[in-house]
Amino acid sequence: MTDLHALRDAYRRDKAALLADMQATGASARGIRTALRRLSALAGSLLCTLWRRAELPSDLALVAVGGFGRDQLFPYSDVDVLLLMPDTRCADDCGVLRAQLEKFIGSCWDAGLEIGSSVRTVAECMAEAAGDVTVQTSMLEARLVCGDAALFAQFQERYRAQLDPHAFLVAKTLEMRQRHNKYENTPYSLEPNCKESPGGLRDLQMILWVASAAGLGSNWRELAASGMATAFEVRQIERNEALLCLIRARLHAAAGRHEDRLVFDLQTAVAESFGYRSLSPDGVRLPMRASESLMRRYYWAAKAVSQLSQILLLNIEEHLNPSTHEPRPINERFFEKAGLIEVASDDLYVRDPHAILETFLLYQTTVGLKDLSARTLRALYNARGVMDARFRRDPANRAAFMRILQQPAGITHAMRLMNQTSVLGRYLWPFRRIVGQMQHDLFHVYTVDQHILMVLRNVRRFFMAEHAHEYPFCSQLAGGWDKPWILYIAALFHDIGKGRGGDHSQIGAVEVRQFCRQHGVDREDAKLIEFMVTEHLTMSRIAQKEDLSDPDVIAAFAARVGNERYLTALYLLTVADIRGTSPKVWNAWKGKLLEDLYRATLRTLGGRAPDAAAEIEGRKREALVLLALSALPADAHKALWATLDVSYFMRHEAADIAWHTRHLSRHVGTLKPVVRARQSLAGDGLQVMVYAADQADLFARICGYFDRAGFSILDARVHTANNGYALDTFQVVASSAAEQPGHYRELTHMVESDLVRAIVEGGALPEPARKRVSRRVKSFPVAPRVTLRPDEKAQRWLLGISASDRAGLLYLVARILAQHQLSVQLAKVSTLGERVEDTFLIQGPELQNNARQIQIETELLSALSD
Repeated sequence: MTDLHALRDAYRRDKAALLADMQATGASARGIRTALRRLSALAGSLLCTLWRRAELPSDLALVAVGGFGRDQLFPYSDVDVLLLMPDTRCADDCGVLRAQLEKFIGSCWDAGLEIGSSVRTVAECMAEAAGDVTVQTSMLEARLVCGDAALFAQFQERYRAQLDPHAFLVAKTLEMRQRHNKYENTPYSLEPNCKESPGGLRDLQMILWVASAAGLGSNWRELAASGMATAFEVRQIERNEALLCLIRARLHAAAGRHEDRLVFDLQTAVAESFGYRSLSPDGVRLPMRASESLMRRYYWAAKAVSQLSQILLLNIEEHLNPSTHEPRPINERFFEKAGLIEVASDDLYVRDPHAILETFLLYQTTVGLKDLSARTLRALYNARGVMDARFRRDPANRAAFMRILQQPAGITHAMRLMNQTSVLGRYLWPFRRIVGQMQHDLFHVYTVDQHILMVLRNVRRFFMAEHAHEYPFCSQLAGGWDKPWILYIAALFHDIGKGRGGDHSQIGAVEVRQFCRQHGVDREDAKLIEFMVTEHLTMSRIAQKEDLSDPDVIAAFAARVGNERYLTALYLLTVADIRGTSPKVWNAWKGKLLEDLYRATLRTLGGRAPDAAAEIEGRKREALVLLALSALPADAHKALWATLDVSYFMRHEAADIAWHTRHLSRHVGTLKPVVRARQSLAGDGLQVMVYAADQADLFARICGYFDRAGFSILDARVHTANNGYALDTFQVVASSAAEQPGHYRELTHMVESDLVRAIVEGGALPEPARKRVSRRVKSFPVAPRVTLRPDEKAQRWLLGISASDRAGLLYLVARILAQHQLSVQLAKVSTLGERVEDTFLIQGPELQNNARQIQIETELLSALSD
């Protein structure tokens, strides 16, 4: 055992020295292949020593498989080996041999090797390979470490004889599709797996596996020699493969374990090992974080790998299964072949650069085309140098790009294909700057370029009849819109200024103004596009943060948009933008707020000056009609309505007023709290009404209940009647899967009984529970901000809070407000992924004292920072 300890210590020492050398290379990936080979050789040397010590029979062989077989061992990857026996032996039949093998494997672990082992005869290997493509793949790269060379040669001969290149290609292609589906078919995940994600190392390994199985070569140089790749493509592959290998190796080193996911916790450490920094030497924050710089480099490499592996895989597939489809001429430059666009000559794009954008115009307009052929993809890849400033200035290319945008169909697919082939970024130069740009704002789950294309897709769907059921009001507005391409341009440019420092809306406005001038867009259309880019955040901010029942808010927004056309364009872009950030950010309540703002602004723009009295009378009449349908006596509403003032009727819609009245008409001034819940009219979650004698901590007590019960509050409308009773309405959603259509009845019963109990029990407000914070919030915390300012009428105060989201945050805030005897009039909760931006309308005597104001803000900041 002492001898094993010495071997282990020597192995760990030598491995640590190799890792230190690998870390010292900075951002250069030049020596990574040598480093991985040295790690593999170090493990192989130790295995040979242990093999000799074990004194195993001479007719056995120790075979390296998997990554170790490729002679490419990452710092904390398993050392995969096959203990190969002749068919005449069987470890299970021989207790002595089995004990020897177990002792050898145990010694490997004791010596510090994280080994993955299998023990098989040659026949067993063939049987396993025939039934499992993963085993078949690992054996493809088998390499003799030590032992019987003749046995290993026999194994290789039988394996090759059994291998069917066609079946292997089909199996590996299906496996790749399943793997890509698992990672959502994109290399742009915010926490990609640098080995398994699309564009990762596994895609490159897969190419070499199918090429080796087909006898086309086992490395990139041999693949080029067989005509499957060009010398230029091989150089690009080797450069990007080296970078991905270095990132993976540094990731292992940073984690201190086998970790292939670039998780948020580790991105900064890996980035700093490349020399990236978030701060300049003098302490000034740089426009891009260190992790954002690393991830951008990763995404560019993954994108190149995706492009090149697609070209090579199509070539290998064509080699193994030559197409029987006859090319059909589209024009003198292009053919259609099995539904793919095929260039007439390999140098088409170099000779005639105008054909580059024509490719995507044909893709949009020619029925039956579904993709580009390998030959076309290769021609585009090799013509990237042609797409220079002169190409961008060419009037014919500018006209072609506008025709692509103005086609009645195929916009989204064309733009995505242009991005995948790097044409979009090379033609639209500002777009190139945001390709692979990470967004560490905790609510975007896509890179900037992918988000922009998602927003473009969403806008396009408003104009498609088959998607009208998704957002009927947006589709209705789009149906009356005459120039969809105006919205497409705004979508392309709305976030194009990100990552440059400063206000990205203003940067985008400058870029889109120049684009419109260069592409001959009419002055009026150009002004509208620039307005949308400049103001693309405004409508969302007002809808989610301001009091939409305030006529001054609506009037100010109406003055800002100016007319119905501008309002409609901004509304459609805003809905598409929010939906394109993350599947979690959009909900029906946000949709209702935006639609309410649109309709209220439209009425103002139509010449109807805000008239509070007329609006209230209209709501009362509508509510009475609804009450009559409920068979309520004609004067049943009077007792409740007599206690409610103008602000109540301004803040609540007729349907809500009728709902409140129906349940409270016989309970005005009741001693026992009344709680009623129903499925929200907006579609998601519950609407909960609370009627109870007012008390300073009532709002906090209700928030505490919702927190404990697992509900998130989306909106709260708090009203105090003139009889001293609180009439509060909450929009809540269950944070668990319990909120399914069939469970709404159970949820409403639970809330109606449990919330009453929570209010009646009273007692001191409990301390906020400390709950686990998500990894994203830990890695990219939002510095909490608290603002407190009087409203425009100087009667109440607006409290703004921005912080990382966490369970119980609203209760935390409400509890502090209750301690200072502050009443909440209105709460607007805006959750943007894992960041919250909440606005409260509050009042109380302590707000008249400057020292108390500072104390309240300090306590809130302290609580939000814990």
